[in-house]
Amino acid sequence: MAYGAVRVASAQAGSQLEEPLSESVRTALTAAIAFAAPPEPVLSSAAERQAYAQWLASCSAVLLRWLPQTQERQEFLQTVWYEARRAGLSLSLVLGLIQTESGFRKYAISSAGARGYMQVMPFWARTIGDGDASKLFQLQTNLRFGCVILRYLLDRERGDVFMGLGRYNGSRGQSAYPNAVMQAQRQWLQSVD
Repeated sequence: MAYGAVRVASAQAGSQLEEPLSESVRTALTAAIAFAAPPEPVLSSAAERQAYAQWLASCSAVLLRWLPQTQERQEFLQTVWYEARRAGLSLSLVLGLIQTESGFRKYAISSAGARGYMQVMPFWARTIGDGDASKLFQLQTNLRFGCVILRYLLDRERGDVFMGLGRYNGSRGQSAYPNAVMQAQRQWLQSVD
C-alpha cells in the first residue's frame, strides 16, 4: 500500500524533549541505528527455533485485532523481535510501548509530531540519523530508532523503567504514561518473554 493512500491517524504520544547530546553519545546512537542487515532471527538450535515459532504464533494471534493482514503482522513481529533483542529490551515492554504509543498504526502521528509505531520524534532523525524524518514511517527504521532511543533513555535513568518511559514520552516524573505502558506490557508478558 502506498504511503499517500494511507489514512494518517493521530496518536497519544507526548512531546519528548530534545536534549543536547555529547559527541560521543551522538556517535554511539548514530552507529546503533545504522542499517546493517534486514532483521532475520539468528536461531542456532532446534529449541530456539521452536521457542521463536511458538512466540510468533502466540503474538500473531493477539496482534490479529490490530494487524489483520498475515504478511504485515509476520514482518512486524519479526522486526520487533530482532530490534528489541538487538537493543537488549524486553519484547513485552516494546510491544506494550507500541500498543500505548500508536495502537500498532504504522502511520500514526501525535499532536507533538511523533511518528510511526514507536512514535519517534522527528528531531531524532536530524540528531542521530540522516535528517529524513519521513523514514520514521518505515517499519525497520521506526523500530530501530525507537528501541535504540528507549535503551539509551533507560540507561540514562540507570534502568528505572518508570523514569525511562516518562523520559521517552516527555512526561518524566508523571505516572499516567509509564503506568499505561506497563499495563499493556503485562498483557503481553504471557505471550512474549
